[in-house]
Amino acid sequence: MKRILQLLVVVLVIGLGALAWTFTPATLPVPPATAVTLPPAMTTQGVEIRAILAGKMMSRAGMAYRGGSMLEERVFGMGGILVQHPRGTLLFDTGFGSAVDEQFKMTPWLMQETARYEKEPTVAAQLQSAGISPSSLTGVVLTHAHWDHVSGLVDLPGVPVFVPQAELDFINSGDPASALARQIGTKNYQVYDFDGGPYLGFEKSHDFFGDGSVVVVPAPGHTPGSIFAFITTSDGRRYALIGDTAWQSEGVDLPAEKPWLSRTLVDTDPAEVRALLIKLHQLKQSLPNLIVVPAHDRRVWETLPRLGAQ
Repeated sequence: MKRILQLLVVVLVIGLGALAWTFTPATLPVPPATAVTLPPAMTTQGVEIRAILAGKMMSRAGMAYRGGSMLEERVFGMGGILVQHPRGTLLFDTGFGSAVDEQFKMTPWLMQETARYEKEPTVAAQLQSAGISPSSLTGVVLTHAHWDHVSGLVDLPGVPVFVPQAELDFINSGDPASALARQIGTKNYQVYDFDGGPYLGFEKSHDFFGDGSVVVVPAPGHTPGSIFAFITTSDGRRYALIGDTAWQSEGVDLPAEKPWLSRTLVDTDPAEVRALLIKLHQLKQSLPNLIVVPAHDRRVWETLPRLGAQ
């Protein structure tokens, strides 16, 4: 019995050591970037983005990317990106909604034990305060259908929700990670196709307004139907909304993937995510003025134009 206990202790120590190693610094190898063909200049006037900060979770840098410190608290921001265009207004993701207290109880146990959240005014409330009726939105475009991205849909009844077929299949699959998206209901979900050609090194794309201002590309990995959205505003700035492919900007800038525990819990295909991080890193090398916006890096969001700001 004593030998068995000793063996169990050795196995436990080895296991904990292996787990600890997965949090140590490790950057992904990046091959030389290939030349990127820029799309034609976007000439539409009146295209703007506005960040809407709608909730936050407090976690640790070490949970977001390999090499991050477990002693450094990070704000994982929640919110939506409003894109105003002469032909319509799109909202990318929704931040925390008014029912977040109940919704948080549906999250994985590890999140409930290791993270705490704080509420801010909902996207719907902030739209109303800015004089924008939520019902006037052309639609909500989800970067993916995890709970913290669909939470605010409960406050946007009747607004179309745009997803690719792969993400609608994920929502309807019964996967626990898409439970809230199913619970809210799928009657407002509308599928779009990637009916356009290559865009910034991605093989397929979809142009929402047909002028190059709002172009989405498939980026599966975090979920089967995750997307990136490239927003070009009338002042010439280009933004890349990358959802949860990286939780914090270091994931792209280093690049470094999520620690093993985090990516095992949240990424459908970690290998696909890894490849996308390398691709985004290369894209930033080719386009140094590209503003990459992880969905939860509050440091980045606070630099963006804000709804209601003068």
